[in-house]
Amino acid sequence: MTTRFARRTRRTLQVTGASAAVLLALSACSSSDDSASAGSAASTSASAKLSGTVTVFAAASLKESFTALGKQFEEENPGTKVTFSFGGSDSLAASITGGAPADVFASASPKTMKIVTDAKDAAGTPATFVRNQLEIATLPGNPDRIASLKDLTKSGLKVVLCDKEVPCGAAAQKTLDASGLELTPVSYEQDVKSALTKVELKEADAAVVYRTDVKAAGDKVEGVEFPESAEAVNDYPIVLLKDAPNADAAKAFIELVRSAEGRQVLTGAGFLQP
Repeated sequence: MTTRFARRTRRTLQVTGASAAVLLALSACSSSDDSASAGSAASTSASAKLSGTVTVFAAASLKESFTALGKQFEEENPGTKVTFSFGGSDSLAASITGGAPADVFASASPKTMKIVTDAKDAAGTPATFVRNQLEIATLPGNPDRIASLKDLTKSGLKVVLCDKEVPCGAAAQKTLDASGLELTPVSYEQDVKSALTKVELKEADAAVVYRTDVKAAGDKVEGVEFPESAEAVNDYPIVLLKDAPNADAAKAFIELVRSAEGRQVLTGAGFLQP
């Protein structure tokens, strides 16, 4: 009886010892894996350090906000540089599909973004990051007493619009059509900044631009809101381009634009949240 008990005890201890050895071995293995993972992560982190130039093609209305975000990006990622090409979204899209080297495209409308996605020059699906609404820019003090969209049709008033192919021009035309108004501008401008400049230089009495551009211009112009603008609010999509020369840094810049920090800069400039 005693002998049998002793044998059972030895067998139990042998099994327990073997189990412990297995556990220790597994623990050591797990520890080794963790160390390897940590090392791998550290290596990845080190290799993921951003550098080089990020080239961003962006709608003219984003100039002030994106310039500020570009500086922030460079400060947070020493060794990087963000360069911009601002202009009409349609001409920027044409440049991209024509082979212009760029990393990021931020458009002022889904329609102009579609030019790039249809050409399969985008990597992934564009994301809407802000929206923008139109406003009438007048000379300081509003000497012509413009108070509505209809007032722009007054005889003798020199009004400037964005070209109809540009998002701000398409939106302006949409508001005019919805209101049943006909307007013959003194010129159609290639982008929203060009239209605003006509007023700033007193070459025009008024222009239909984005409220963000009126705000950026400060006391150079005076803004007049009009209710019809609510019918033509533009969504702004952003996307990484398929042949981006600096894809990692470009992704990080897009993340900054879409982050809470980015949103704060953009809404501070007058953009609407998507």
